[in-house]
Amino acid sequence: MSPSALQAYLYDHIPLARAMAVEVCRATPDEIVLAAPLAPNVNHRGTAFGGSIATLATLAGWSLLRVRLDAHAPLPHLVIQRSSLDFLHPIDGAFTARVAYPADADWPAFLAGLSGKGRARLTLQVEVLCGDTLAARMEGVFVALTV
Repeated sequence: MSPSALQAYLYDHIPLARAMAVEVCRATPDEIVLAAPLAPNVNHRGTAFGGSIATLATLAGWSLLRVRLDAHAPLPHLVIQRSSLDFLHPIDGAFTARVAYPADADWPAFLAGLSGKGRARLTLQVEVLCGDTLAARMEGVFVALTV
């Protein structure tokens, strides 16, 4: 799935992505990078709203599974089961969320769980950056469910 195809999918299926002006910068089965400008995501202090930061991180993790499962038929439902977010630094400009497929994750086992049990879980670490500054870190458990 190309970055433009993923962005269109997010805008069509997750309206909040459009409202936040999320841009898909990179979309591969191994890495997702999403960006958001400050203006539609600003809080009363002139920094990024915590909910927008959490949403961008969640969208990044969700998108990684969406891209990895693009050829899977039927496409499973993808949800976040649990997340923990640490806010490390205020965000006063455009920000990005980056997630990489974990090197130690067993994709064949994930697919086996999905086909055998109808569900599979993957824990992802997402970094949110403002420029080169690590501003937030999220750990999320994402679940794929057969339809």
